[in-house]
Amino acid sequence: MNILIVGAGRAGTSFAAALSVTRRVTHRVTLVHHDAVTDFSNAQLVLLCVPDDAIAAFAADLRVGADTVVAHVAGSRGLDVLAPHSRVGSLHPLLTMPDAALGAQRLRGGIFSVEGDALLNDVVDSLEGQIIVVSSELRALYHATAASAANHVVALLGHVQALARAAHLDLADFVPLARQAFDDAVAYGPARALTGPAARGDLATIAAHLRSLPDDERDLYVALSERAMRLAQESETPWSA
Repeated sequence: MNILIVGAGRAGTSFAAALSVTRRVTHRVTLVHHDAVTDFSNAQLVLLCVPDDAIAAFAADLRVGADTVVAHVAGSRGLDVLAPHSRVGSLHPLLTMPDAALGAQRLRGGIFSVEGDALLNDVVDSLEGQIIVVSSELRALYHATAASAANHVVALLGHVQALARAAHLDLADFVPLARQAFDDAVAYGPARALTGPAARGDLATIAAHLRSLPDDERDLYVALSERAMRLAQESETPWSA
């Protein structure tokens, strides 16, 4: 497949590296910067790896062949931003791509939310990936879920790091505990894996925690404790807390 990837950031370079070397299909992949003057007419697929807010304007100015599929990789956008093209699609990888090498590794065999032209199914198949389908009306909720699964987990570790430093300790001291809790949540479900004062309904301990916290970390701790107590109510067979 002749694939032209627009955008040389982390997503674009990751897709270029992953699609250039596949076990199932030989692709001809060209990677260009978003502001490059390029002939798009011979591409079977133009994959837009540009910032979400720039997709609509870029697509509107794009001149491609009649059979070219124009697709983006943004989880937060639907197909309407690709007007006026007739063959359009969305290919959102449900994974993180910190750099091209690791991104390419994760794209091979990864999970993709696919919408639109069937050609994108072939692209995922060439990567030996898995497809999930999200309806257009649930697109924003899907992307919010993805942000919670990735960005908010990282933000939570930032919260843990701030508390650890306030206690004259390091984030690394708490990483094994975080990994154990994560693994338990995946294996047994979040409600059953929950431990600690929120699981026990120990409000006195939570109040003591709040008095000890740095001011700028207190609101997040309160929000998470409230969510943990709601989660505890969902569990019929909690772990020993």
